[in-house]
Amino acid sequence: MHDIRAIRDNPAAFVSGWSSRGVEEADGLVADLLRLDGELRAAQTRAQDGLTKRNAASKLIGGAIARKDMAEADRLKAEVEALKADIAAAEEVEAGVGKELRDLLAAQKNLAADDVPDGEDEAGNVEISRWGTPREGGPAKDHADLGEALGLLDFEAAAKMSGSRFAVIKGQLARLERAVGQFMLDTQTDKNGYLEVNPPYLVRRPAMYGTGQLPKFEEDLFKIPGVDLDWQMPDGSVVKDAELSDRFLIPTAEVSLTNLVREQILPENELVEPIRMTALTPCFRAEAGSAGRDTRGLIRQHQFHKVELVSITRPEDSDAEHERMVGCAEAILQALELPYRKMLLCKGDMGFSARKTYDLEVWLPSQNTYREISSCSNCGDFQARRMDARFKRDGEKKTEFVHTLNGSGLAVGRTLVAIMENYQQEDGSIHVPDVLVPYMGGLTSVGG
Repeated sequence: MHDIRAIRDNPAAFVSGWSSRGVEEADGLVADLLRLDGELRAAQTRAQDGLTKRNAASKLIGGAIARKDMAEADRLKAEVEALKADIAAAEEVEAGVGKELRDLLAAQKNLAADDVPDGEDEAGNVEISRWGTPREGGPAKDHADLGEALGLLDFEAAAKMSGSRFAVIKGQLARLERAVGQFMLDTQTDKNGYLEVNPPYLVRRPAMYGTGQLPKFEEDLFKIPGVDLDWQMPDGSVVKDAELSDRFLIPTAEVSLTNLVREQILPENELVEPIRMTALTPCFRAEAGSAGRDTRGLIRQHQFHKVELVSITRPEDSDAEHERMVGCAEAILQALELPYRKMLLCKGDMGFSARKTYDLEVWLPSQNTYREISSCSNCGDFQARRMDARFKRDGEKKTEFVHTLNGSGLAVGRTLVAIMENYQQEDGSIHVPDVLVPYMGGLTSVGG
């Protein structure tokens, strides 16, 4: 969420910033925001002026009655009634325009950081580095074919009970997937200092709004309808909406973890060292905008597991924390000895809430290319404004918004895919990476 005062003070920066992120007619958008802002402030002024005049007139009524000047008392009473109607009309305009302004602001993406490259789509992304060397020769069977041949992946059974983009993982492969997630979680907690959290998988609408999934991306979410509920929003307004009590299955633990600081004012001493949290959870995505992409296999599923990393920082610490978070995700790939590359996303390819994003892409032999396995973003104060998450510096009265960061450390299913393809052997079995052998009870291969 953006501060309308910042848009008011420097509209050109938002026209330029949104244009570079693919927003069409950004100048018209900014003009609409400023028009609504002007109308809102005018209505607020009208209501406040009317209230002041009404209070003054009300006080004079008693004096007129005391003087037995009933004509003056009646005139003042009529004036008060007229002012009440004027105030009510102004408040109605204020409520309507205020909602229109909030809704329009809520639908706008974050502005990119200064060092984010220009570009319209993934073609504009910049490769920062590579680690490891993709193997040459050897089997390069697709993971779906490999898993089915071993009898450990069953897409047909999953489709019968749940539809497309689901999978049944069985036997040693299921254990390998569990080992991958457990290894990631242990690494992030024991070595990288993240606090393990077991959060809810179902959240209400305000939580999804806080991290930016709503209102723009509702079609990509799985929603469970609820009952009528009133909810007080961070700006103080009360929303009466039956949909507000709906629960949504989380598309990522970023939603649950980041919302742990919503509507709080943290003391600065709690942020001297960033708050770092991690969770291994299932994730649920409708993938409404991804028709035809990766329809077979485990790359793009409606349900998958992921180890999420979330950090809450002071503004001056978020850039360094971003680099650290990416390093924590890279360390998993290096420990698993999976070749990957680090990409800096361009403005047109970043997510809605991000101001800067690094993607890690792992090598998949069957596709002879790198595919995304982790995305780590610095959101600045964008999510914090939507959640009203603030902190107070020592000795200061005013509060500031925290910065929020999130990243995959890593996507478990895609990591399983990378292990299957990069560690497949001539006999069709899958070698277990050395760091996972203890998690596999000493088993060194799957399907052998």
